[in-house]
Amino acid sequence: MADPTPTKAPESRRAFQLSSWTEAKFIGDVLRTETVGGGLLLLGAVIALIWANSPWGDAYTAVGEFVPWSGGEALHLDIDLSHWAADGLLAIFFFVVGLELKREFVAGELRSPRRAALPVIAAIGGMAMPALIYVLINLNTGDSALRGWAIPTATDIAFALAVLAVIGSHLPQGLRAFLLTLAVVDDLLAITIIAFFYTEQVSLLPLLGSLLPLLAFGLLLRVRKNWWWLLIPLAALCWGLMHASGVHATIAGVLLGFMVPVLARPGEQHGMAEQYEHRWRPVSAGFAVPVFAFFAAGVSLRDGGIGAVLSDPVALGVIAGLVLGKTIGILGATALMTKFTRADLGGLKWIDLLGVSLLAGIGFTVSLLIGELAFGAGSDRDAHVKAAVLIGSLTAAVFAAVILVRRNKVYRRISAEERRDRDGDGIPDIYQPEHQLGGEPDGSARPAGTSPGSAASPGRDPAAR
Repeated sequence: MADPTPTKAPESRRAFQLSSWTEAKFIGDVLRTETVGGGLLLLGAVIALIWANSPWGDAYTAVGEFVPWSGGEALHLDIDLSHWAADGLLAIFFFVVGLELKREFVAGELRSPRRAALPVIAAIGGMAMPALIYVLINLNTGDSALRGWAIPTATDIAFALAVLAVIGSHLPQGLRAFLLTLAVVDDLLAITIIAFFYTEQVSLLPLLGSLLPLLAFGLLLRVRKNWWWLLIPLAALCWGLMHASGVHATIAGVLLGFMVPVLARPGEQHGMAEQYEHRWRPVSAGFAVPVFAFFAAGVSLRDGGIGAVLSDPVALGVIAGLVLGKTIGILGATALMTKFTRADLGGLKWIDLLGVSLLAGIGFTVSLLIGELAFGAGSDRDAHVKAAVLIGSLTAAVFAAVILVRRNKVYRRISAEERRDRDGDGIPDIYQPEHQLGGEPDGSARPAGTSPGSAASPGRDPAAR
């Protein structure tokens, strides 16, 4: 049976149209998984902060500086545990990101230029404005502060979804899809920034050499040779050569993710990218990212405390970029798009988009990584950046929670309507062809010009609550 898709208004006029039921179920699965990962990420960061500021803080520093393998000078692998977490474990995280990106471009929201336009433009605005605010605050500092311009541009979707889980928000599916798609585009832009702006010196021979295991990895998957005993060594070799080239090794994870086929072949229930994401997401969300957070978030505030952090323009730029820049950039870009395309918000209110924009200001994993690349791990300025990322993310989370909790009753009613399945076929009524053609499941007609999710439908309009 063909996958039913709702048509509540002309696609070009809907800013937050619902996707297909298959896509809706996928988004729900991602949300359930990521919230667990976000909670573990938060736990790792809290443990690190407590340990780093305890009387045993020196032991925390010693653990991060421990070098487990001193014989890897040839491939620049004689690095300490904190660098292994940032360069090695985060490659797993970026591998999953690569799978998400390819899936979105091939079979998800980004496959349609019209549907992708709004989250793409919003993501660009949500990265440009934080960078601009950061630069304006640090323009006259006269030192290397401007190297950190990209720190507040990233969104940590796992952390953001963990906040959603805590406040119990029932965000409408269209708004959740917008948040997830925006975060995917945000990840793509962040990867591009790391590759082009935080790679100082490139060794061409190892870089070219990394392409050979990468292509072999992709070829094996293309012919469906799922030999883990060969695929994992090829991935590790690609990562090692990429690391030795001077390009940040997490880029290898993204490229490996791009090599995995998305579409299922005849006889396959699920595409290979979906299978790999199902296998590796728990490793990423349950181990790789929390361990990175443990080593990256342990900033000591014993010397100077919060006062020293807030007196540093770099820290102020990061905080303002995350809290104000993300919100202004996403809201402003969305407002421009809806004005020029004459799209409506599909029964949602601008206060809803404000809450989601604030959630996008929760920057953690990639922000901390860019901070280390910009100023060097362990430096005084890097410590200020870590504290600023935590303060900015916490502030954005609190503001978003205040807004979304107040709207949660509305979201719960909208969510119940989206899940209603009166004919019991396992597909909510809102995705059924009868709704697309203007009829209701009981055979009654809907008023002309309205749809199940349009503002003219009193059962779906948040303003009517």
